[in-house]
Order: sequence, then C-alpha cells, then structure tokens
Amino acid sequence: MESYLKDFEVESKNPTEEAIRRWRKAVALVKNPRRRFRFVADLAKRSEAEKKKRHIQEKIRVALYVQKAALQFIDAGAGDRSNEKPRQDEYKLSEDARTAGFSIHPDELASITRGHDIKALKMHGGIHGILRKVSVSLDEGVKDSNIPIRQNVYGLNRYTEKPPRTFFVFVWEALQDLTLIILMVCGVVSIGVGIPTDGWPKGMYDGVGILISIVLVVMVTAISDYRQSLQFKDLDREKKKIFVQVTRDKKRQKVSIYDLVVGDIVHLSIGDQVPADGIFISGYSLLIDESSLSGESEPVNVYEEKPFLLSGTKVQDGSGIMLVTTVGMRTEWGKLMETLSEGGEDETPLQVKLNGVATIIGKIGLSFAVLTFLVLAVRFLVEKILKNEITDWSSTDAVILLNYFAIAVTIIVVAVPEGLPLAVTLSLAFAMKKLMNDRALVRHLSACETMGSASCICTDKTGTLTTNHMVVNKIWICEKPLDVKGNESKEILSSEISGASSILLQVIFQNTSSEVIKEDGKTSILGTPTESALLEFGLLLGGDFDAVRREVNILKVEPFNSVRKKMSVLVAHPHGGKRAFCKGASEIVLGMCNKFIDFNGESVILSLEQVKNITDVINSFASEALRTLCLAFKNIDDSSIENDIPDDGYTLIAVVGIKDPVRPGVKDAVQTCLAAGITVRMVTGDNINTAKAIAKECGILTEDGLAIEGQEFRNMSLEQKKAVIPKIQVMARSLPLDKHTLVKTLRDEFGEVVAVTGDGTNDAPALHEADIGLAMGIAGTEVAKESADVIILDDNFKTIVNVARWGRSVYINIQKFVQFQLTVNVVALIINFVSACVSGSAPLTAVQLLWVNMIMDTLGALALATEPPNDGLMKRPPVGRGTSFITKAMWRNIIGQSIYQLIVLGVLNFYGKQLLGLSGSDATEVLDTVIFNAFVFCQVHFTG
Repeated sequence: MESYLKDFEVESKNPTEEAIRRWRKAVALVKNPRRRFRFVADLAKRSEAEKKKRHIQEKIRVALYVQKAALQFIDAGAGDRSNEKPRQDEYKLSEDARTAGFSIHPDELASITRGHDIKALKMHGGIHGILRKVSVSLDEGVKDSNIPIRQNVYGLNRYTEKPPRTFFVFVWEALQDLTLIILMVCGVVSIGVGIPTDGWPKGMYDGVGILISIVLVVMVTAISDYRQSLQFKDLDREKKKIFVQVTRDKKRQKVSIYDLVVGDIVHLSIGDQVPADGIFISGYSLLIDESSLSGESEPVNVYEEKPFLLSGTKVQDGSGIMLVTTVGMRTEWGKLMETLSEGGEDETPLQVKLNGVATIIGKIGLSFAVLTFLVLAVRFLVEKILKNEITDWSSTDAVILLNYFAIAVTIIVVAVPEGLPLAVTLSLAFAMKKLMNDRALVRHLSACETMGSASCICTDKTGTLTTNHMVVNKIWICEKPLDVKGNESKEILSSEISGASSILLQVIFQNTSSEVIKEDGKTSILGTPTESALLEFGLLLGGDFDAVRREVNILKVEPFNSVRKKMSVLVAHPHGGKRAFCKGASEIVLGMCNKFIDFNGESVILSLEQVKNITDVINSFASEALRTLCLAFKNIDDSSIENDIPDDGYTLIAVVGIKDPVRPGVKDAVQTCLAAGITVRMVTGDNINTAKAIAKECGILTEDGLAIEGQEFRNMSLEQKKAVIPKIQVMARSLPLDKHTLVKTLRDEFGEVVAVTGDGTNDAPALHEADIGLAMGIAGTEVAKESADVIILDDNFKTIVNVARWGRSVYINIQKFVQFQLTVNVVALIINFVSACVSGSAPLTAVQLLWVNMIMDTLGALALATEPPNDGLMKRPPVGRGTSFITKAMWRNIIGQSIYQLIVLGVLNFYGKQLLGLSGSDATEVLDTVIFNAFVFCQVHFTG
C-alpha cells in the first residue's frame, strides 16, 4: 500500500498536501479503497450502538472523513488524464428528462458536486453550461409550473427516514420487563395448580387477577410511551421548518428547503444552512463551515475556482448565490443518512438523578422481598415440622409457596419505582407540548427542567425586547435633524434634503443585501429589519430601487458582521469611476470620515467641532431609544486597478435614527423575572445610550445597576470582572466574545444557571456555553437555532419567562410525585414484611400490590406530572445547582405520612378483627380487603 501511495505521488502531476494527508489517514483505516463504502456502513453500524454516548454528527464526521479521503485520493491520483474519454454510457438520460429539456443525468450531476470534480464541471461548460443543461435562466430561476417535472426527474429534497415504531412494538418492549415475565409465569402456574385444587372457577381467581393486572400495567406503559413518541414526532417536524430565499419566476421568494428542486437559484447569507448540494454562481467573501460534515474546524472559502457547496453545512461569513444540483438522498448528507439514523433524546440530568434513586430503592426492595419470602417460607416449614407433616406435601402446599414467591416478586415490582422516569418523561413531554402552543419549541428535553433553575437571563435587545419592526424615525442630513412621520412628511423631507437626495438614495439602494419585490401592484421587502427600514425610507423619498441598482456594476461587497459592525460595497459606474459606500455603527463609520455634506449639499472638511456636534446628534438620537446608523461614501480615482474597499477618507451623508418599539408586556415580564429571583441582563451591539434608554423602558436598568461597553469589559482582568459582573445590567457595543466571556464567568465563578438569547451566527458560542440557549425563531439564523436548546418562535421575551415558569412547574411536579411514590413504597414494603414476620401472612396480596403499582405509579404520574404551573411558582427563588432534589420538607412529609399510614394499617392488621367484630371462616379475607381499601384511601387522602 505504501508503494502504491508513492506511485500515486509520482504519477499525479500536482498532488495536494491535503489529498496526501487525507489518503494517509484513509490507508490506516481502509487498506483497500474499493471497500470504503462497506467500511463506512460498518462504521455507521458500530456507531449506532453508541448513539446514546455520541451525537449523530460525530458519527457522520468519522464516516465522511474516510469516504472523503478515499474520494480525494482518486480525484488527485487521476492527475492530468485529459486524454481519457468520459464514460458517458454510464449515465443514460430518461425520455421524460429529454422531453423536459434536461441534458444531464441526476447521478452525473450529483457525482460532480459530491466529488468536487472541477474538471468534469469545466467539461460541461462550467456553471453556465450546467445552467443550460438543467434548463434554468439565471435571471428567471425555476418556473413554478416546471417544479413537478423536476421533482420527477431529479428527486425530492427529502431524506429517507426510519419508519415510526408501531404501538405493538411499544407493547412488546413493555413486556420485556423481567419482573413482569416472572409474574406472568407465576400467574400461569397459579392457574394450573389452582384449578385442580380449588376447582373451576375459584382456582383461577388469583392467577387471572395477576395476568389482568400485568396486561393493564403493560397497556398503560405502552400507551404512555407511544403518545410521547407521537409528540416528539410533531416537535421534530416543527424543528425542521427551515426556509431559504430563492429566485423563481423572475422574483425572489421564501420557500421551505424541502420544496427545493434541482435548478433552483438560492440566495445565501450569514447564518444560513446550505439546503442542498450545489455550485457557487456568484457572491462575496463566502465562508462555509463544513465541520458538521468533515470535522474540519477551519472554514472553507467558496469562490469560482472552488465552487462546490454541500448540504448541511453553514454560511459563516459573506453572501452568495448557488445553483442547486443535487437534492435529497443523492446529496452527500443523504448518502450518509442511508447508513445513519438520528438517535433519540438522551436522558435528562433529572432523569439520571432519579434513575439513581430508583436503583437504590430497587435494591432495598429486593432485600425486603427476599427476607419476606424467607420468613414466610421458614414459618410455613416450621409449622409443618411442628405438625409432623414435613413429609406430607400436597398441591395446596405448592400453591401456598407459589403465592409467597409471587408476593416476593410483587414486592420487587412495587419497590422499583418505574413511575419516576415515567413521571419525568410525562412531565417534560407535557410541558413541551404546552410550550409549543405558547410559541416555544423545546429541542432538548433537559432544557425544560434546567430553565426552571435559571438564575440569570442574558438577553438580546433587538427583536427580543423590541418588536423587530424597524422604521426610520429621525434623520440628520445637510446639518439638519428631521423627523420622519410617514407619507405626511414626504414633501418636507424632499425639499429639505434636495441637495443630497441623489447620493442618499444611492447609499440606501446600492449598499444593501435586501431586495424590493413588486408583485400585483404591491411592494414588499425581503431582508433584515434594519435594511428593510432604510429601504422603506428610500421608497418614501420616491426612489426607484431597480433603476438605482441598474446604474452601476457592483464589484465587491463586505457584508455586515458583528466584528466589522458595518457593511461596505464598491461599485463601478458605466461611464468610468468607482465609488465606495459604507453604512454601520455610528462611531465606527464617523471615525472613517474626513468630510461631510453641508446644508448646501457640498462636501466639506469635517472639523473637530463638527465631529463633536455630530456625536451630540448621535447621542441625542440614542437617548430617545433610537438605533443610529451613519451612511457615507467615497469616490475612488479611476486609475486605481485595485478592487479593495477603503477604510478611511469617506464623506458622511447622514445619521439615521431607527425606531424599534419595545414589545408590549416586556416590562411586566422583566418584573416577573426579578420577583422570581432571576436577574435580567441586556447584551447588545447597539450604542450604549440607545441600550440604556431601552433597558430603562423595560425595567432592566435600575438606579444601582451598571451599563458598560464591551470594550471596557474586555480589557478588565478576571478579578475586576468578578467585581463588576454582579452590578452589570447592560452591556453595549459587545462582541460575541464578550457575551461568551460574560456567560462563562457567571457559570464558573458565580455558579449561576444562565439562559442566553441569541439570533445571529455570532451568538452560537454563547448559546452553546450557556445552560440554556434560547434562539429566536423569526430573526434567528440556522446556526443559532442549531446551537440552541429552545427556539422562541415569536421572538418575544414574554415567551422566555413562560419557559422558565413551565421549567419550575416540571421540577415541582416531579418533587410531588417522588414524595408520593416513596411514601407508597415505604408503607407497602414495611407492612408486608412486618406482617410476614409476626403473623406469617402478607395482608397485601400479589394482585393487590400490582393494582397499587398500576394506580399509584402510572396514574399517579399522569395526575401529578401534568399539573399546570401557577403564578406562585414565579414568586420563589430559583433552585440552585447543588440543591438536593429531595428537600428536608419532603423527607418530613414522607416520614410523617409513612408513620401515620403504618399505624393505621398496623392497628387494622393486628387488632382489626376485634375492632370490627369480624368472625367466621372469611374473617381474614374481609380484614385483608379492609386493609387494602384503607391503604388506597390513605394515598387518596395524601394526594388530596
């Protein structure tokens, strides 16, 4: 193999180091490249057995790494073999495809993208050749009428999923319980021995009673598990609702990724998930995170020479347009999904903790069961010895011993609190379903219970505390501040800014990643809220978006991101000359300017005094809770051949104040959090004055609170941070790293349980670091949603508070159930054990204990675990990290109730016949019935 590798290195004219490195790793794993797909499948099967330990993406990374290494070797090892003819006979196009105007086979198109085969792409005429062969115009996109044909020829963008488990599968799984199997055997043997001994039908009572109880226990468990699986299926369907922007029928529109077809022109921006395999058409600084597939942490630049995009990867930076070439099971992701299936939810921390409790109780129950059986059996044998009947055995004796054994097994069934995990699952599933109705999608079960312990919420401003429907409220231009009040101020604005209106419309319409869509006489805007507000303002001034865009040729774009805090574009005029436009955070753009447009519409030098005046304007806008942006431009010498966007020498056009009203009810929600002991901190990229104004309006910033800028926080030492963090209520102009540092410090140094809201790709590290990540469903990017535990579908802070309320409800409900469950188990165990030791019989029979197990465990879990939250839950402090689950008050209740019930049942067991005046042959049976009913009513009284 090593010699083969050397031959490859010699033969390949230009083997890349990456190809060699990947191949060396592949050689270590697979010695025969022809077996790579079988290896991938075997590896996937091995990983499937470990799905509770590893996330599906880890499995995909390992599998794809080997596959990709082998593919890359084959591609690189092929070297320059241009004299070889492609085997076109491999791909025979169907008659339907030819009739529809397609001239490339789906598998051939898929192999080009999956194999990153740039030579095959060039052989087909590059991207424009592929566009022709899939019968698509770059300007028009796919025609709606053509979609069914494309789906028929090239397939649907859907993955084959494992069929859902049927109800009978859940029944079969419930029947696998060892104790239930033992009881079934006891029931059958009891019937077999009872009928010859006691006759028909009396001999069947005990055995049939046990079997009916088992059937009921199994059915209740199966129904519960089946309903839960259906709920998860609904939630999973909601989780997969991802939309992308495409060009169809000459207009840009949003469609579900599952409705994409081969030939679609997809617009990608920061934070989007690549919805299918495809080829890059055009774009700016497109950086793709392929770690979910390849495991490589380094992002990949995608451009004309490296144009391939793979489904499931994420846009980390930049923007671009791609042509969809492969959908569904033909994609790289789809091929891997054939061998991998997503594992179910891992157990939540509370479930793990309670399973530990259940194991300990189960061991105690097993000890009691063995002791009870031994005591009963020894007493029985001693009685036979005393009566000299040790050699005289009958079928009745066998039934008695069998009943003792059944009682012992049933004690184990009752002692093992199967209801604990059931109660947790039911409670969490119930909370998830209710939260779904309240516009919160819980992606991970554990988030429900963790949110109930949250002691701090670090929230965004835009879209969470505010409505995220932005409008331009004020503008400073030509040295004049002007109010913008919709159409009524149109004429005043036009006359006041006539000298700068042309350049203002250019910077608004040419420096944007959004679009104005005109359809059926209606105008709509597709884009971010901030850009939409600016475009609405440009249309208000009478601007024509399409006309202004046609005036120039865009050479380069630097999209907005959280580090640059600005968006820049370089355009070329058709008659010569270049111009750069910039918009972004006020202080950053103002610092790049050395000129401004005065009241005459002329560019003049920006003096220090003017800088101070403009800074005062920015601060005055911000103090009115307006988000401020500066718009600027720079003319570039025509002789410059560089297409770099300059960072200084700009001319300031205007300062824009954008209003984003606070959501109704946010102030009350913040007050609810404070009353519940939850600290709310606002972390935003906005100007500090804007942030403070909004925070005061929401009730977040108080008199003794601290508002700080991200840069100041960043430059502090750990000790300084620890000193100021308890006072911080607002952090403005923050970078993603600041948010991440704040969350990490709160968790590690202060032991806080931190919830974080986020919507951008930049928020992913903080969302991942936090105990509970809350992503915005409307404004949030796919990267943010993927990193979050809960998706807030309406982007509303009130919904976050509702998640916390339900989280607390889950915790309290499970505590109630544990208290109830442990009391039942303690009483049932002790009364049977003590009675067996003293009187030689157990008052609670196997059938009765099974009924108790079914009613108290399963129905008790249903009743207590699904209790909705009340307002009182948000008037108590959150549960700390180290707090014991079973509190002192719970132990007091459990011990007190157990003593009370044991006294009642003990008196009835030992003195019941005298107290109730029972006599005759059936006195013991009547007494046992009274004891059973008293036991059940004690539990009803307890829960009541």
